[in-house]
Amino acid sequence: MAEHMDQTEQAATVAEAPLRDPQTVMRLSRLGAFHQSRLSFMRVLLRRLKNEGWHFDRPVFDIDERGVGVATYRVSGPQNTYTLVAFAHELDDSLRSDRVIAEAWDTTFTLCDGEVDAAQIERLSANVPKQEAGRVSDTEMVLSRANKSVRLFKHVVDQLAAGAQPDATMIDEVGYLVRTTAVYGSGKFGAADRVNWATRPEFTGSFQPEMLAVWLIRTFSVDLAEHMARVAAPATAVRLDPEIRRKLGVGNSTGLGMAPFLINHPRLINSWIAARETALARLRAIETADDSKIRQFRLLARRAAKNANEWHVADERQKAKIERLRDDFNWIVARADALDTADVTPWDSFYREAEATLSLEGQEALVSLMMEPYGEIVDQLAACMHADEELAHRIDGRATVADTITNIDAQYGWTHGIDFESDDAQARVWYVSEEKLEPRLGERFEETLEPYEQPLSPGRDAARMRRDLAACDGESSLGAFLLQHPEHRHMARRLQQVSRLAYGEIRDNTIAAEMLPIDLLRCKLSFFGATRFDPRSDRWLRITMYKGAPFPDELGELDPDDLFYPQLADGAAPQ
Repeated sequence: MAEHMDQTEQAATVAEAPLRDPQTVMRLSRLGAFHQSRLSFMRVLLRRLKNEGWHFDRPVFDIDERGVGVATYRVSGPQNTYTLVAFAHELDDSLRSDRVIAEAWDTTFTLCDGEVDAAQIERLSANVPKQEAGRVSDTEMVLSRANKSVRLFKHVVDQLAAGAQPDATMIDEVGYLVRTTAVYGSGKFGAADRVNWATRPEFTGSFQPEMLAVWLIRTFSVDLAEHMARVAAPATAVRLDPEIRRKLGVGNSTGLGMAPFLINHPRLINSWIAARETALARLRAIETADDSKIRQFRLLARRAAKNANEWHVADERQKAKIERLRDDFNWIVARADALDTADVTPWDSFYREAEATLSLEGQEALVSLMMEPYGEIVDQLAACMHADEELAHRIDGRATVADTITNIDAQYGWTHGIDFESDDAQARVWYVSEEKLEPRLGERFEETLEPYEQPLSPGRDAARMRRDLAACDGESSLGAFLLQHPEHRHMARRLQQVSRLAYGEIRDNTIAAEMLPIDLLRCKLSFFGATRFDPRSDRWLRITMYKGAPFPDELGELDPDDLFYPQLADGAAPQ
């Protein structure tokens, strides 16, 4: 718990109940049921932009009648300015693909550090449309690309051109005009290294440049559709109604390339989850809830229930989870209506009853929902959701073999019942594809992949290390052991690192036959703030980002935290 305390002591002292046991939290089935919350990075970004009064404009919009050209979106804050440069292309339908191996897209983007001039746009126009095959410099922070949701994009353009608004059902079903297939940052393909901007206040936390880029891409997608409507029918075209426009987010297709992140970044993941668990502990320690908080929660429970009712997927496993979630929300709404200002520790009681009653999907939806009325004690934890992953960890070879075994048992005791020599327990192999240098997951006994295996199975590696340690003198040193068994050096280093990180290690076998990579993706994307998780297999999914959020031209008037759950119809709010 030591590193958790170092992170959270930055926030004001608030009463807290005990944190949930990592053995409970860090299971893939629960991580794969996480939902967006006040601590999600999109919401953290928009709160900051609003509170600091950032300014937005569009210096360039040079898009022709075919929908081809360039636009720029400039955002200026107290200290720094950033510019999204957006390129729109003419793409043959046969070339449109969500796969990472695609080589052409409807739109490509880069987020630049500072202002951009004509010469920089010219340089970028020769590189950004090529994505990985191009070159960007350390004045560019994010590289991205997106394809149109062709059916909805055409429908929106046609309707606006005719002077009408698009069909609400289609808007709700799809939820976005463009879908990103990659959002690269932190030095990838020549973009600015994180060290260049990590100390800037507006980027405190995780993935803030990427979240800013996606938010601006959303604006461009709407501007492009409205432009094409004006081109088609300048005399009759209208703009999107703001209420309808706000229902459009940005789609994203995400696959295995993101999955190992939670395994490879234990310090950072510990910071994310420790902040979320601390928020829950603070809520459970609240002695009584006043009437305004209770009324707010009752309303939000109904809005969250509506969100679950509008969440539709084809995947049978996720469909069953959503159906159970809808039942869970019936219970949550009824339990919310029973809340009273006289209740003692109401949120602790609520959570404990939910833990005994609801599915994992419902329990974690409730955790997020309970944060909503309490921004004053939750939002400050966002400042703790970062970690210096560049810190080297030197192995302390002075540790004894006996102490190391004790440490393994404390961190990896869950492995004791697993036979890692069985085919099912080691069925999968994580490796990196030669073509795209992206993580992939293969079948150990069907493909010749073991020579390329990446160290992404800490549970198995800890069990193997423990087996070899048990054959040694308990008083001998870890250093002496590693001289004889250098194959365990990576695990010895990881063990000593995660022993300080309560929530730094997943407590499941990440190479098992039944392991679902989709759970890894879902966990990470929930911290981004994604919604509408739509699995397309057990290895990739589609999501929506910023659905419901304000646009730059309305951020000053709207509360971004009030918009991530859909609004109720008139007369549907609780009395």
